[in-house]
Amino acid sequence: MARIHEGRPHYHFEPYNVGRWLVWGLYALALVAAPLVWTSNFMQSMLAQIAIGIVACLAYNILLGQGGMLSFGHAVYSGLGAFVAIHTLNLAAAGTIWLPVSLVPLVGGLAGLFFAALLGYVTTKKAGTTFAMITLGIGELVWSMSLMIPEFFGGEGGVSGDRTSGAPWLGVTFGPQIQMYYLAAAYCFASTAAMFAFTRTPLGRILNAVRDNPERVEFVGYSAQRVRYLAFMVSGLFAGIAGGLAALTFEIVTAEVVGALRSGAYLLFVFLGGATFFFGPIIGAVAMVLALVLLSEITPAWLLYLGLLFMLMVMYAPGGIASLVMTNLRLAAFGKLGRIWSAYLALGGCVLAMLAGAAAMIEMVYHLQLDASLGPRLRFAGATIDASALDSWFGAGFVFAIGAAMFEFVRRRFVDDWGLVQAEIEREIKRREAL
Repeated sequence: MARIHEGRPHYHFEPYNVGRWLVWGLYALALVAAPLVWTSNFMQSMLAQIAIGIVACLAYNILLGQGGMLSFGHAVYSGLGAFVAIHTLNLAAAGTIWLPVSLVPLVGGLAGLFFAALLGYVTTKKAGTTFAMITLGIGELVWSMSLMIPEFFGGEGGVSGDRTSGAPWLGVTFGPQIQMYYLAAAYCFASTAAMFAFTRTPLGRILNAVRDNPERVEFVGYSAQRVRYLAFMVSGLFAGIAGGLAALTFEIVTAEVVGALRSGAYLLFVFLGGATFFFGPIIGAVAMVLALVLLSEITPAWLLYLGLLFMLMVMYAPGGIASLVMTNLRLAAFGKLGRIWSAYLALGGCVLAMLAGAAAMIEMVYHLQLDASLGPRLRFAGATIDASALDSWFGAGFVFAIGAAMFEFVRRRFVDDWGLVQAEIEREIKRREAL
């Protein structure tokens, strides 16, 4: 008796990625719960800036981390998106057009997409250093135009608006800071999910290939320039959304938003966070807001501290903070983290001693240069020190020298232990592969 084979297709459903669902759930929970923990208007404003910074840094990382394109002028697209958004807000307030305030960031995103399509066609004709120099030139060009076209850029005073001018919807006026935060958080979560999905698309995958080996991509039939151009437009879209959110948050947009300092901040903190990991720019955005808002208020030497931190990260952790996190998660997965946690504590103590000594000397220098009229005494870490006294300088230098010597001693021991742990992990991996 002949056997009858059914021609119906057989479907196979992959199991849920529980870990990914857990991570995204915790991310959403953090965005929702953050203003309930920090309830002051100042903290909620800073949280909104963090949400905006996350969108902007992730958008920039589409170029730097995903595509290997070093841009020195990406603030152009977030800044122009902010200007278009604030003008749209004013038109809606005047009754010229009808548009809910909650959709103004999308207008900024479309503006960022438009300018990225316009300027990116020329920019992405080249790659590498030439691409970086072109972006720098375009950034300076747009910044100079901000002073030449006051009708659009508002001159030195910028363009202001009122986000509460629209009709309330279910009692939401976006006047209270917490309402503005939740709008920024909603766009932040949606944009993060969209950019993560982009990395899993064929375009996102071929963009990684263009970053790693553009010649081979051309050989198999893809245009590396077209891939860079499409990715540039996607990045401009989300940068414009970040600019539109910033326009609503601050209710004023000035020429500073298209300047080189803003572009440099994107580059610096995306690198510090970890450009090779998707969540690295999120860490970088948090650090960016903390540095620009809090650290700048604590000390006038905050830019020097940022420069020193950047130098140390380049020397000891070029993969950024995210690489340190992933490395230690790998150790924990193989049960080796307990072997070196004491070394981490010793290194941390030595680093704190070095920072205390170095920071004391830096603060004394800045105090003598900038605040000499207030007298030689200053407050540092809860103590009063005399910047003109020799013993203050000797004490700070002694603490720094002892911390540096101990750090070098502990570091050498740590390197030996680290090498043994990594060798054990490699042997365990080969053993599991053999099974």
